[in-house]
Amino acid sequence: MSPPRPQPPAASLSGFLDAHFTSAEDLPAAPALSELLRRECEGLGVSEKTWLPGTRGKRPLRAWSCRRSCGRSSGLTPFGCTRLEALVGNLEDATFSIVRQASKLNLSSVLRRASNGMEDKQEKLLRAVDAVRDIERELVKISLSRPQWTNLIVAVDSRVDKTLAILRPQALTDYRALLAALGWPPSLSSPDMEKDKYSQVPNPLVLMNEANKEKYSESFLALCALQHVQANREVRQCKMPAATPILSDSKYFDKTACFDNGLWAIDELVHPIVSRMEYHFSKWSEQPEFIFALVYKIAKDFMDGVDDILQPLIDQARLVGLSAKESWVTGMVKILLGYLETQIFPALVTSYHRNDNKLEVHSSWLHLNDQMIAFDKRMQLLVDSGIQKIAFISEGLSRSLSVFSIYSGHSDWLQIWADIEVNSAQDKLKSEMENETSWLFSINPQDELGDQESTTKFLLSTREDYKAPPVSEFVVKSASTMIDRSHALPNKGMKIQYTRSTSVQFLNDFFVVLHERCEALQLSNTALEDESLLRASYAINAARYCECVLREWDEDTTFLDMAAHRNENKEQIHKRSAQHRCSFFADEIAFLVKLGTNFLEQIMSSILIEFEDLSWDYVQNIGSSNEQNQSNDQVLDEENLEVSPGFVASLDVLRERIMKLKIYLNSKDFLDIWRSIAEGLDYFIYSSIRWGEVKFSGPGVIQLRVDAKALLRIFRPYCSRPEAFFPFVTDSLKLLTMRETDVQYFLEALKNGKDNDNCLGRRGLHHVDASQAVKVLRSKKIGG
Repeated sequence: MSPPRPQPPAASLSGFLDAHFTSAEDLPAAPALSELLRRECEGLGVSEKTWLPGTRGKRPLRAWSCRRSCGRSSGLTPFGCTRLEALVGNLEDATFSIVRQASKLNLSSVLRRASNGMEDKQEKLLRAVDAVRDIERELVKISLSRPQWTNLIVAVDSRVDKTLAILRPQALTDYRALLAALGWPPSLSSPDMEKDKYSQVPNPLVLMNEANKEKYSESFLALCALQHVQANREVRQCKMPAATPILSDSKYFDKTACFDNGLWAIDELVHPIVSRMEYHFSKWSEQPEFIFALVYKIAKDFMDGVDDILQPLIDQARLVGLSAKESWVTGMVKILLGYLETQIFPALVTSYHRNDNKLEVHSSWLHLNDQMIAFDKRMQLLVDSGIQKIAFISEGLSRSLSVFSIYSGHSDWLQIWADIEVNSAQDKLKSEMENETSWLFSINPQDELGDQESTTKFLLSTREDYKAPPVSEFVVKSASTMIDRSHALPNKGMKIQYTRSTSVQFLNDFFVVLHERCEALQLSNTALEDESLLRASYAINAARYCECVLREWDEDTTFLDMAAHRNENKEQIHKRSAQHRCSFFADEIAFLVKLGTNFLEQIMSSILIEFEDLSWDYVQNIGSSNEQNQSNDQVLDEENLEVSPGFVASLDVLRERIMKLKIYLNSKDFLDIWRSIAEGLDYFIYSSIRWGEVKFSGPGVIQLRVDAKALLRIFRPYCSRPEAFFPFVTDSLKLLTMRETDVQYFLEALKNGKDNDNCLGRRGLHHVDASQAVKVLRSKKIGG
C-alpha cells in the first residue's frame, strides 16, 4: 500500500511564500521573518504552523484578535478597530519588507550611486515610522474617549512592540553599514602622533562629499524619527492606568527625559571607537590620568564636526531641547564608565579588601576620584561651550554626563570611597591635634589690657572672631573639601550617603574629641586653674566656630534640598521639631550647643564655688560686729573706707577669673558667662545674709555699700550699670539706707497688704517682694 500523497499547500500560504521569497537570494531573510512570525504568534496564542496570513488581504486572524480585545472591553466592535488593524498591518508589512531587503545590500553597494536599495530602505523605514505615529494618534484618541478599552490598547501595544523589536536592530544595522562605508570609525593614531605631534584626528563626517552627506542625513533623520516615536510611546504608556512601575517613573512624563541616555544615531558613532580605545586603556590601568586624557581628546577633536554636522539634523528632526554636543559627550562618558566598571574598579575593590598595602590602595582610589572630578569638569565645560543651558532639561542630561554615575549602581563602592576619604582626613587631623600649639589661639595684645574697657565685637564669623584654635579651621576646611567632592555625585541620594559618611562623620569625631578634652579637665570637681580655664575656653570657642559654620552651610540651597529629601524618606518626620525639619546638620548643631552650654555652666559653677569658699566667713559675719570697731567719723567717710578684709581675697580671685575669661573666651560667650556669674553672686550674697537675725547699724550699712561697690567695680569695664545684674543686693541696700521715718511708714504700708507691688515700685524696688522687704527692713538697727 503506497503512502498517502502530501496535500498541496493552501493558496494563501503559497501566495505568502511567493511574495517574500521571489528568488534564492531572499532565503537568508527567512530566519528574521520566522522570528517575527513566532513572536507574534506567541502573543496571540496561535501556533506558528497554523497561522497563514495574507500579505495584502484582510488579515482575518489579526482582525479577530483586535475585535476580541474590543469585545472584552466594551462588548462593541468599533470602526476604530478596523483602522488600527490596517495601521498595524502597514507597520508589519514595512518591517517585513525591510528585513527581506537586508540581505540584498552589502558594504560596497551602500554608497553606490546607481543603487537605490539604500534609498528604498530609508523610505520604508520612514513609512514604518509614520505607521507607528498614526497608531499612536489612534491609541491616544481611544484612551481619551474610551478609557475602558484598555484590552484593545494593550493588544495593539504588544504587536507594535514586537514589530519594533525587529525594526530597530535592522535600522541600526543599516546605519552602521553606512558609517562603515563612510570610513567610520577613524584611526586614533597617525604618523604625527608617532612623532609626538598630537594633531586632531581626521573626522570622516566633515570630509563627506555632498552625495554621501545627503545619504547620511537621510539615515540619521530616519533613525531619529524612529527614536522619537518610541519616546512618544513611552510617554503615553506611562500615563495608562495599567502602566508598569518602570514606566510610571516620573521621568517618562517629560519626553526629553527619554533621551537621557543619548541619541541612538550618535551612540552608534561612539560604539565603534570603543575597541580601539580599549587597546590603549589596557596599557594604562595604573595611570588612569592617561585614560581620561584620551577620552577627553577624542571627544574634543570630534566636537566641532559633531556640532556642525549633527546639530542641524537634530533641529530638523524637531528634537527640541537636545544637543548634539551633549549626546556626543554622553556617549563618550558611557565608554569610560563601561571600562571603569569592568576593569578598573573591580581591581581596586579586590585590593581594598585585602589586608596588605592599604596605604597604596587608598592613594590609588583617591587619585582615581580626583581624576574623575577633573574629567567631569572638563567635559562639562566642553559641553557648555557655546550652549545656553535650559533649566528644565539640564538636570537629566547632567545625570548622564557625570562619570560619577558609576556609583549609582554600586553603593558599596561609594561607601568604600567615603571610608577612604574620612580615614585619610582623620589621619591628617590626628597629626594636627598632636601638636599642642594647634589648640592655642594667638591672643591679641589689646585683649591683655585686662579691666580697661574696649570696643567689643559681637557679630562673629571668622575663626579669629571666635578666638578658635587653628585645629578648628583645619577641621572645617577638611570637611568643606569633602563636601565639595560630593557635588560631583549626580543625585541627592548619593550626595546624602557620601556627605553623611565623610564630612559629617569626620566632624562628629572631632566634636567627640572636643567633649573629651573638656571632660578630662574635670572643671566641676577640682580647683579651677588658669591652664584648665584656657583649655576649656578654647575648646568652647572651637565648638562655637564649628556651630557657626554648620549654620551657614545649613542655609545653602544644596543642603536645604538634601535635608528635605532626607526627611521625605523618614517615617517619623512628625516627631522632629519644626526648625529641625529643614536642617541637614540639626543633630550636629544640637550637640555643639549642648557642649558649649554645659561646659560654660561648669566654668561658671567653679568660679562661684571658689568665690563662696573664699568669702564664706565674710558673708556669715555681715552685719554682726564689723561696724563696732570703727568711729563715727571713719564710718561716715565712705570714700575713704576700705573693703572688708575678709572680702578682699575673694574679690581679687574673681577679678582675675573674669579677666582671663575676657581674654580666652569669644565675646558672645563671655557676655553670657559674666552676666550669669553676676546673677549667681547676687543670689549667693543676698541668700547668705541672715535677714531678720542680724542688725545693721549705720556704719554697717555703709560698709556693706563699700563692699558692694567693690564687687560692682569688677564688672564695670563690661557694663555701664553692673548694678542691674545685682538686683537683690541693690534692692537690699536701698532698703537699708532708708531714713528711719520712712522705714516705719513703709513697714505700716506693707503690713496693710494692699497694693504692695505699687508701693515697692514707687521706691524703685522691682525684685524683692513684700515679705523679703520686711525682713531686710527689720535687719536695720533703728536709732543706731
